[in-house]
Amino acid sequence: MESDILGNGCYAPIIVNEAMIVIDGHNRFRICEKHDLPYKMLVFSFADLLEAKQWALDTQKGRRNLDKWELGKIALKLKPEIEARARANMAAGGGDHKSESAKSGLMISPNPIFPVNTRKEAAQAVGIGEQTMGRITQLAETAPQALKDALDRKDVSINQGWKILKAVQHLPPEEQESAAAEMLSAVREIDQLDAEAERRGKIAGLFCKAYERAVLLTPTLENVRIWVENTRMRPDEIEDSVKESYELAQAFQTIGDLLKDEILGANQQTGACSDGN
Repeated sequence: MESDILGNGCYAPIIVNEAMIVIDGHNRFRICEKHDLPYKMLVFSFADLLEAKQWALDTQKGRRNLDKWELGKIALKLKPEIEARARANMAAGGGDHKSESAKSGLMISPNPIFPVNTRKEAAQAVGIGEQTMGRITQLAETAPQALKDALDRKDVSINQGWKILKAVQHLPPEEQESAAAEMLSAVREIDQLDAEAERRGKIAGLFCKAYERAVLLTPTLENVRIWVENTRMRPDEIEDSVKESYELAQAFQTIGDLLKDEILGANQQTGACSDGN
């Protein structure tokens, strides 16, 4: 971003509220101030700082494809404003100064003051589930640094991170970091094994499909003429198909040779050795 602004200028405006607090464009603002570059500012009117941050969040979500961990971390930045709104609601209804009977009456008054569920509000602000938001909160606040770094790198999912956190929480604080690192290593090994299994499965599937389709062909002159006529092949396309046919034939010839000489031959040699023993 810095090199782009230095080369092309700050073409996107900095968004501020009426108190001239930067709402969107913090990095652009910092770069322009650092290099004494001109920039434009747009003043937006917001009801409060929470609404301003919510607007900035929605703007960021539109620019980037954020995963749930990233969205959750952004939502945590809204927490102080959500809590401030909750306190304001309590104050408007009398807060802790009201009696228990009066507090219970808030819900049936003409202008009821509803309590604010901070986690629910934060989750709704970024469009993720409340349970997921709860896990992200605990991970962000209590997880060993190695686990947080792995989540930032997308090495593990939130569910995997949650399970690791639950597994190490019973350990003394000085042991949690190393235990989390060991479990992360095991998760990476499992992921690598799964990736290798998926790769091998795809290769096997390609071979199966190739043979399934090839056996459906009956390469008689009549059938080849039908193929050419119905697809309206031009002479140059026919020449390309001739070349491709020979290449495919060579591929199947190579497969046959490998099956016969390397796979079947190796099995026969192993069987001979076993009989000899």
